[in-house]
Amino acid sequence: MNRAQNAPVHLKPAPPAAGRVLDAQLHLLDRQVIDAEGLPVTTVDDLELEGVEADSPMTAGDPPPVISALLTGPVLGTRIFGGRPPSSRLIRLPWKDVSAVDVAIKLGVRSEGLDAGWVERWIRDKIIMRIPGGKHDPH
Repeated sequence: MNRAQNAPVHLKPAPPAAGRVLDAQLHLLDRQVIDAEGLPVTTVDDLELEGVEADSPMTAGDPPPVISALLTGPVLGTRIFGGRPPSSRLIRLPWKDVSAVDVAIKLGVRSEGLDAGWVERWIRDKIIMRIPGGKHDPH
């Protein structure tokens, strides 16, 4: 076996980036979103990006895309059967409302004013509260 063919290719180090670099799949997608009071709001289904056009290749000198919003909505059916929901059906949580990215994504606003929180509130009020013991926190 020729070792020269299997020698590792030395890559140039990544250029320094201003701010925090996030891996969308690792740090954002399918993460729980928590509001400013610690209440669950939704999960992240997709991202809305600025600075990049669909079906257009990026060149080496282009600025990196920037996240403008977290998207959530009715995507379970499309995950099972394929396809993509229309963008008008997705709920946008502006990136400016995100206060921290950790195990969960924390918002700096309350969920009561967000359209994304209605599913969690409906499940809490219509299903969980009807279960014996569902009206209080566990001890």
